[in-house]
Amino acid sequence: MEQQQYLIDTNAVVDYIGNKLPAEGMEFMNKLIDNIPFVSVVTKIEVLGFTIISKHYTLLKEFMSDANIFSLSNHIVDVCIELRKNYKIKLPDAIIAATAKVQNLTLITRNTKDFKRIVEIETLDPWYISS
Repeated sequence: MEQQQYLIDTNAVVDYIGNKLPAEGMEFMNKLIDNIPFVSVVTKIEVLGFTIISKHYTLLKEFMSDANIFSLSNHIVDVCIELRKNYKIKLPDAIIAATAKVQNLTLITRNTKDFKRIVEIETLDPWYISS
């Protein structure tokens, strides 16, 4: 059986680096981070585009340098267009959702309300992981 793999959304990265997740969420994320984490190029842009104190920026930059960052391929763009048409979602969310769909990854996000209507992807909220 193949092990489930995950795409980590911006808010999950920020909550993890900021040590803001509950213990179960931190444990779960630690296991993912021990492997190479997967993120969308949008997450990289959003995370590194925040104005934050340099200590946190350094941690976020190191996280991104260790991550596998999915760029915008033509396939992701095509799926993104369909998701925007079908679900009327914001462009960054559509790119992230399309990336998860194309790469067959479960999306880890606190922002489940923006993604729950998208039946093509699975989501997991790191704030509500039980042991």
